[in-house]
Amino acid sequence: MSELQNAATAPRLVRQEANHGFYERHIFFCLNERKPGEACCTQHGAQAAFDRCKAQVKAAGLAGSGKVRVNRAGCLDRCAAGPVAVVYPEGVWYTYLDDADIDEIVESHLKNGVVVERLLIPAELAR
Repeated sequence: MSELQNAATAPRLVRQEANHGFYERHIFFCLNERKPGEACCTQHGAQAAFDRCKAQVKAAGLAGSGKVRVNRAGCLDRCAAGPVAVVYPEGVWYTYLDDADIDEIVESHLKNGVVVERLLIPAELAR
């Protein structure tokens, strides 16, 4: 077996890559829409927040492999705190009210790795 084949199949390299994700951070925005009368993130401007975050990440040069990915998500089951977004790999759950909140999440957390404490969702707040 050649050195190249050994290197390609070495468990140490596979584990190393598994711990090294394609993106440094991934933010998911709940864009779920429920039946009329049921609370959901789309009623609280989630689509506009998603669009703004995506544009801000791109404008800041944070988008792309090894950087940040902004994604839509279905129900994240934290409806009582809506609208919600979650950042991985940290697993940090945010709520937000306006463009300034989205801008702060982008600048502080996605760009600099500093959690925006004032926008955190309490752990016990679920659906």
